[in-house]
Amino acid sequence: MSEAEIQFRERARISSSGIVTYQWDEAGDAILAPLGGDVFYIDVATGEARRLMETEAFETDAKISPDGRHVSFIRDQDLWVHDLETGQERALTTEGAYAVSWGVAEFVAQEEMRRFTGYWWSPDGTRIAAARIDETPVEIVPRFGINAEGVTVTDQRYPRAGTPNALIELHIIDVETGARTRIDLGAETDIYLARVNWSEDGETVYAQRQNREQTVLDILAADAASGESEVVLTEEVPTWINLTYNFRALEDGGFLWTSERTGFRHIYHVSADGALRQITDGDWVVAEITGLSEDGETVYFEGWMDTPLERHLYAVPLNGGEPVQITSGEGWWNVSLGSGAQGFFGSYSDPNTPTQTGLYAMDGTLTSWIEENALDEDHPYAPHLSSHLTPEFGTLTAADGETDLYWSMLRPEHCTAEAPCPAIVQVYGGPLVQTVRKGWTSPRDQLFADRGYILFRLDNRGTWNRGHDFEAVIHDVMGIPEVEDQLVGLDYLESLDFVDDDRIGLWGWSYGGYMALMTTLQAPGRFDAAVSGAPVTDWALYDTHYTERYMGTPQDNADGYFNGSAFAHLDGYETPTLLIHGMADDNVTFDHTTRLMAELQQRNADFELMTYPGQRHGVRPPPLQKHLWTTIFNFFDRRLAEGEEGA
Repeated sequence: MSEAEIQFRERARISSSGIVTYQWDEAGDAILAPLGGDVFYIDVATGEARRLMETEAFETDAKISPDGRHVSFIRDQDLWVHDLETGQERALTTEGAYAVSWGVAEFVAQEEMRRFTGYWWSPDGTRIAAARIDETPVEIVPRFGINAEGVTVTDQRYPRAGTPNALIELHIIDVETGARTRIDLGAETDIYLARVNWSEDGETVYAQRQNREQTVLDILAADAASGESEVVLTEEVPTWINLTYNFRALEDGGFLWTSERTGFRHIYHVSADGALRQITDGDWVVAEITGLSEDGETVYFEGWMDTPLERHLYAVPLNGGEPVQITSGEGWWNVSLGSGAQGFFGSYSDPNTPTQTGLYAMDGTLTSWIEENALDEDHPYAPHLSSHLTPEFGTLTAADGETDLYWSMLRPEHCTAEAPCPAIVQVYGGPLVQTVRKGWTSPRDQLFADRGYILFRLDNRGTWNRGHDFEAVIHDVMGIPEVEDQLVGLDYLESLDFVDDDRIGLWGWSYGGYMALMTTLQAPGRFDAAVSGAPVTDWALYDTHYTERYMGTPQDNADGYFNGSAFAHLDGYETPTLLIHGMADDNVTFDHTTRLMAELQQRNADFELMTYPGQRHGVRPPPLQKHLWTTIFNFFDRRLAEGEEGA
């Protein structure tokens, strides 16, 4: 794979090989499947697979045009189209080279905005909206990829907090003529292009523009013919704007939208003239707009009306009314609606039900199984059912004295007041993630229990799905309120008579690795062992879009950056810690850990280290996963052994 494809897979968290994605055409007659750097066009009726190109270049981001005439793709930083009837290829752009690319999502768009494309077809297939990215201003950070055979050096354009970002433009390209029209994104160039959508009639392009501070998001409506634009909606908050994919263009010229302007994300109807009307309301969160009924009168959405621990599908009238829950059970649903909302594909799990996927009628009735995944005697998990545990759930009051925090606990049956057990706290603790929910109990969680550990999780303030005020408490002060709440969880664990309070460990990865460090450093000796995987150690080393969203820039928030770094608290290093990092990490770069290693060595500190040659932010190959978890378990077994000094 090319370096660009490797990085894309890392951003998208793709770890498997072979066909990892595919796309249907609008008519349902063909499937497009990228494989091995080329693209295959598969006739559904015959099953015939036609290889569209066979080049040394690695073609990425292939799409079938809405009219079914073309396949578009990125090759060597330019946007190309392949005519399915004639087999001819044409480059719609030719300037892609060095720091300039067309139709590509830049690093922060992929990693932090969850935007993996840089071009968008018009509904009639005659035009493409394409981003032009110029990364010339972005700092080049030499990234050393240390692998088993040697060292590679990649000059990665990595925009660290407070440094220049890429310059971005948006153009409309006529597919037949190649003529371009530049969209007016405004005079300010230090912006983010967050999302792009077309109107139903294909005459208007909607571009979501964020300011550098991410406190303002404008929806621009641009005329596709002239490029002239106007702001039709503005979201503005003093903290930050969370991005979603909840823009839905409507036939009436308006659109559906979700906003956190009330403090909780809810659905709004925006008319063609910009008038805003709220559709849902309450102290709960809409996850996403899932679809619209064929008559356009009912909006379907997924969310958390009754409890943040369960996710369900709901229906609400477009003109307003009380939402009606469609899905059932006490668990977690992920839903995909068919055209016109005639039915839906639903995947469901709960603590005792592994993920089941079926086809459902719109009243929630099961039509047929796609994968029943029944826990019968032939199921691969059947031999382990006798030891399967169901987690307990509860709430604690946060360190602010008023906010509820949800926790979960997996407790082996032999853990009693007469025979207390060691406990492991698993933490993530950062924004956009929720770890406590009623889904299938992970086999990895079960491994902790099988080894005699109580596994505890707590979603502190700053995490996801509790409303913006709950999340925004970390604004400018990352690594402080989250730690306060995790220590509330530790207090609770230590109060339980079936927990051995002399043997409590803490572990996390990425933001969780950061939290493992920050918590143990700010509470010396409270935990008895810790594992910190791929940790951020200094936010000044991390990227612009993520870090500045929560912390501003190092220039404007020097105290917040200092107090939010592990280095500010190293005088509190007391908990024996295992550091783990991939030696080719292009997200949380390896120097986060090497700088910490050097400082701990200067202090003659007791720590352990495991590095993975060639691995990036995730350690993904199955043999290495086995090694990783063997290492983690062995570390905790040693450090939390009963009666051990310093445990």
